[in-house]
Amino acid sequence: MMHYRRLGKTELKVSDIGFGAWQLGNNDQWGGMDDTTAHQLVAEALDRGCNLFDTAPNYAKTNSERLLGETLRGVRQEVVLVSKFGHKPEGGTDYSAEAFQESLHGSLERLKTDYLDVVLVHSPPLEVLNGQHPIWQAMKKAQTEGKVRFYGASTDYAFEVRETLETTDAQVLELLFNVLHQDVRLAFDQVRANDVGVITKVPLDSGWLGGKYKAQTVFDGVRKRWSQADVEQRAALVEQLAWLPTADRNLAQQSLAYLLSYDEVSSVIPGIRSQTQLDANFGATGQRLSAADRARLETFWDGFTDKGTHLLPW
Repeated sequence: MMHYRRLGKTELKVSDIGFGAWQLGNNDQWGGMDDTTAHQLVAEALDRGCNLFDTAPNYAKTNSERLLGETLRGVRQEVVLVSKFGHKPEGGTDYSAEAFQESLHGSLERLKTDYLDVVLVHSPPLEVLNGQHPIWQAMKKAQTEGKVRFYGASTDYAFEVRETLETTDAQVLELLFNVLHQDVRLAFDQVRANDVGVITKVPLDSGWLGGKYKAQTVFDGVRKRWSQADVEQRAALVEQLAWLPTADRNLAQQSLAYLLSYDEVSSVIPGIRSQTQLDANFGATGQRLSAADRARLETFWDGFTDKGTHLLPW
């Protein structure tokens, strides 16, 4: 049975395991996915009680939004749709208020809805996270017009979280957070103080915490950015997590349970491109690590990053 959490001050109730839709309909990477499979995975997620779906215009060159819109059309009021702007489908970025209006219109059209539950500035430079940037007023205007219920930012590091929460009225953050990337938890004091809803992206570190990659793995696509030294370092770190799986939960599920051990986290959004992944991800719903195991993972990260001063390359 799916478990649900409050998405901060929005008061929305969201499934603690959401659906990260970057891979949905993406035929350029991960072996591709046809429309039938995409529709089936989204429908199965709904049947399992998942109600949070996260997408963006540049995911699968707009295919992700299109496929979600087609599958969720009959249950729009029952789900929480999260999309973003800033990364253009054809490549490049544009964080201007003018580009936001065009991007939002396109997202609503593809998702077959007249509003987004959450819209996020998509991994912008630091200056865009400051409340003086025009985009924040543009999102506020869209909220006033009823096109957006809540807004915020998708970002990666604690200093970016603090900049956003100190200078804006963001209600939701989507944060890079997993066993190997814990920097954002250093800003959880401010997350609590602002009662911001947190969605955690890349919870399995692009597959590393699924346990399927080794030092000899050769990557393509977006993962090709890692050097051989990066790959070897990650492989060595994953080997140090051999103690984490249990008799009934594998490394991926325990990694999700680690994130769900934080009350600040509302939902985690692992990518899903197969029934096997869907089953494994949703098997972590309602799970939390023990306080001792969570502390052990925090100490592990503090150790290999020198308390956050030497972060893994992303």
